[in-house]
Amino acid sequence: MPDFKIRLLHPDDSLHELTELLHRSYQRLADMGFNYTATNQSVEVTRERIEGNECYVALANGRIVGTALLILGRLENPAWANQPGVAYAGQLGVEPESRHLGLGARLMQTIEDRARELGYHTIAGDTSEGADYLIRFYTGRGFEQVGFHHWGGKTYRSAILAKRL
Repeated sequence: MPDFKIRLLHPDDSLHELTELLHRSYQRLADMGFNYTATNQSVEVTRERIEGNECYVALANGRIVGTALLILGRLENPAWANQPGVAYAGQLGVEPESRHLGLGARLMQTIEDRARELGYHTIAGDTSEGADYLIRFYTGRGFEQVGFHHWGGKTYRSAILAKRL
């Protein structure tokens, strides 16, 4: 098993490499008919999404093989997440050949620990209600479904999931 190192994205890390990783990691969801932003976002959208947030990357042999985003500002939507003390998780992605090695769980643990360290009492996130394997992943980590949201332009309704830290 590779030795994964998880750290904050550095300014000299390639956003092109990160964006391509997101495309590959979200391809399975695209194949299921879900048009997640990460399936085809541009490098500029990647930059915008990480701006003002904490983007973590997992490295193996110097290559980015995983990522998770800790969104620290309050979101306007979904309404459930627009509360003081709620951090949001986004853009969790793992290179297809690095799946089932616990890397997604390690990335989530990293951002959960960081949110707790910053004083957040809850972390929330969302995924398509039809992405059963992701719902199982999150509920297996202690998340509970707290609502639904339909993001504009998406082909699916999202399940909003939250975990008390």
